[in-house]
Amino acid sequence: MIKEFFEILRSSVARGLNEVKHHPMYLGCMVAVPVFAAVFFTTLLADGVADNVPSAVVDLDQSPASRSVVRTIDSYQSVDVKYQLDSYSQAMDYLRQGKIMGFVIIPEGFASDLLAQRKPELSFYINFSCITPASLMQKGYTTVSLMSNAGVMHGTLSGMGMTDSAISAMLQPYVTHMHALGNPWLDYGLYLSNSFGSTVLALMVMILTAYSVTVEIKNHTSQQWLQSAGGSMWMAVLGKLLPQTLIFFLSGWTMQLIFYGFAGYPLNCPMWQMVLAVLMLVVASQGFALTVSSLIVNPRMALSMCCLSGILAFSIAGLSFPVEQMYSGVGIVSWILPSRYYFMIYCNQALNGLPFAYSAPWYAAMIVFAILPSALLWHLKRKCLNPVYVP
Repeated sequence: MIKEFFEILRSSVARGLNEVKHHPMYLGCMVAVPVFAAVFFTTLLADGVADNVPSAVVDLDQSPASRSVVRTIDSYQSVDVKYQLDSYSQAMDYLRQGKIMGFVIIPEGFASDLLAQRKPELSFYINFSCITPASLMQKGYTTVSLMSNAGVMHGTLSGMGMTDSAISAMLQPYVTHMHALGNPWLDYGLYLSNSFGSTVLALMVMILTAYSVTVEIKNHTSQQWLQSAGGSMWMAVLGKLLPQTLIFFLSGWTMQLIFYGFAGYPLNCPMWQMVLAVLMLVVASQGFALTVSSLIVNPRMALSMCCLSGILAFSIAGLSFPVEQMYSGVGIVSWILPSRYYFMIYCNQALNGLPFAYSAPWYAAMIVFAILPSALLWHLKRKCLNPVYVP
């Protein structure tokens, strides 16, 4: 009995390996795309955060106070004043041409209005089509305006005879200390590279799983597929997906070596926890795709559903926007995607270094994804025994 089981398994796995061997596209999806994604994101976000966003200043006042504002803007890390222009129209032309991301207009009479406390206006114009650098530029402009206002108030109060300590207490009555837990460098790279890289991996797993299962129906080879597994749908699926699981797991492990070894991203937990997480991500994504393929035994529809789910994971799995702030109907959908659970494990374990028990439910959830198709394999088997391909 046991000998027969392993003989059937060997035959089924051999067929799965032969399929991988004769389809270069498989290796491209399993190795080239995930590893390229890891290298791409680590190099793209190597600086951690956007610095020296090109900017311009239109100084219509040309006073010592306005020049001080220009120097203060240029000293801000995220802003680089590349041009000092003469008019609003010229600045807008530069903005439309893509030479700058934003500009500041210092009005005529700025210094005199400032000293007379007539509240002169600094006008900011920012191109928000690229939201990350634009947000950093807006933060820089706002900080500079507050600093300029505080500088004028300091000079006025000093002229009235107040001491520096009294002025400081008035301008800043309390001191704040920000502690960025898990990401003290405020580095976009270590947050987004891991999240987007793992989502690319999950997308490739779902696409290849759905294709390799449903293509048997399209090619009318599903009966031979079942025959190679002794008529067992379990063994047929296991033999087909086991080689893919191993290769995808090795690719995911390579991605983690790039992230935590080469790029030096923080790993505040034992390495085995993240290795287990990437293995569970692969298996859970295969389970998700197999569930879809068992329900919709059609290559075009199954691939469309898996592609749509994988692409939506970039938006609704909480990688770039918190699920808690989404509309409730959209937020619920995020919990049916395996990428969401890997992301939660990454935040809990690698970034925050929490005890393993905090992430145990997310590991368990991915196990549920892996075993979910078992309830639908009977339907897949029925379609395989009577293959009908609908274009």
